[in-house]
Amino acid sequence: MRRYLAEAIGTFMMVFCGTGAIVINDISNGIIGHAGIAITFGLIVMGMIYAFGSISGAHINPAVSIAFIFTGSLEKKQLIPYIISQLLGAFAASLLLKLLFASHLTLGSTLPQGSEFQSLVLEIVLTYILMLVILLVSGNKEVDRLTGVVVGGIVLLEAMFAGPICGASMNPARSIAPALISGNIDSLWLYIIAPISGALLATFTWKAMKVG
Repeated sequence: MRRYLAEAIGTFMMVFCGTGAIVINDISNGIIGHAGIAITFGLIVMGMIYAFGSISGAHINPAVSIAFIFTGSLEKKQLIPYIISQLLGAFAASLLLKLLFASHLTLGSTLPQGSEFQSLVLEIVLTYILMLVILLVSGNKEVDRLTGVVVGGIVLLEAMFAGPICGASMNPARSIAPALISGNIDSLWLYIIAPISGALLATFTWKAMKVG
């Protein structure tokens, strides 16, 4: 239960701070800015890895948990409880933001600013990069202590350059909760399919590199 509680709290904090930054930026006339939002996501992911990494691995992302099934880092019987915990944390965060900012229309939902195809491809590639870095860094004793910095930095980087087009979700839980709570569900499918696809593609690359 400690693992599942860690995943719920970690995902709650990530969604609350990350999407909260988007909401507060909107209602404060852009005082946080795009760079500030990207930094917020990167920092909160870094913090959650150091806070909960030793307990649950700090996946805080269903796509990451699914990918870890294919690498053997997570037992199959733990996958559903992990995902449920992550979704519960994400929904709790979005509900709290709804309570605090009831008039906000999107609650930080990830919405394509171009075509859906554009965002679909971007999300696949972004999650592929993120998952491959997670796999390579977390399994390397020389840089293991820097996992939080490296992964948080990748999240920040990808949110910085791709966020204006696709939202740079890379995380189904991060997209599902605000979309359902705010009712912005038209493009939600791509923010579920793309991160999972990207994460799984990364496992194939990781396995090929490991074998080689």
